[in-house]
Amino acid sequence: MKNRLIEALPPAEASRLAPHMVVVDMERGRTAHEAGDPVEHVLFPLSGVISLMTLLENGGAIECGMVGNEGAVGLPAALRPRTALVRAVVQAPTRAIRVSASVMQEVWPHDQRLRALVDLNSEALYIQAAQSVACNASHSVEERLCRWLLSFQDRLPGQVLRLTQEYLADMMGVQRTTITAVARHLQARGAIRYRRGQIEVVDRQALELCACECYGVVRRACGHGAPGEGPGLNGESSGPS
Repeated sequence: MKNRLIEALPPAEASRLAPHMVVVDMERGRTAHEAGDPVEHVLFPLSGVISLMTLLENGGAIECGMVGNEGAVGLPAALRPRTALVRAVVQAPTRAIRVSASVMQEVWPHDQRLRALVDLNSEALYIQAAQSVACNASHSVEERLCRWLLSFQDRLPGQVLRLTQEYLADMMGVQRTTITAVARHLQARGAIRYRRGQIEVVDRQALELCACECYGVVRRACGHGAPGEGPGLNGESSGPS
């Protein structure tokens, strides 16, 4: 298990962080940080998924970003002390490298590569949030659900996703009955198989055909696309400038 940001650091820069790295295991449902709290640690997932949630006045929360082993949570705190703007929630059991934000702030001014990775990670999260706004306003619930399932599966091995319909409805800001109807339709088309608390992706290609273009945009921004499709998080732009 590896984190692609950590792997992208040159050996000399990685060695500065190595003594301060602690591997932690976080269960599903754990809050890594709450909106408004000081960001005390930066998390570099090795496996699993952490969702970034925008909070609503009615107590609800809608996902605005998703982080797996391609990125980090709380990385802007490497530049200077930060207050979290969103809630970070573990959505699948996650193993991560944890580094104190204060240590990152000491190392950051001296490491050019680390500074570049902070910028790339911030750009990828910004694209996710911006694309979510456009997606929620322009695309059907079915298109959005397919996009979300594909993005979730990109960050997890295997095809069985442990997700309830209630959870998906909360994530997407829609009624549970709407998710139920869409899930039944996708199951009838042979794209997924749903059992209580579990969704199995049976035909990924069918999901990709049903998903909106936002999936490809975010996939490339997070470095999951094929070579030549975008900058990703490897520190190099592989597409045309």
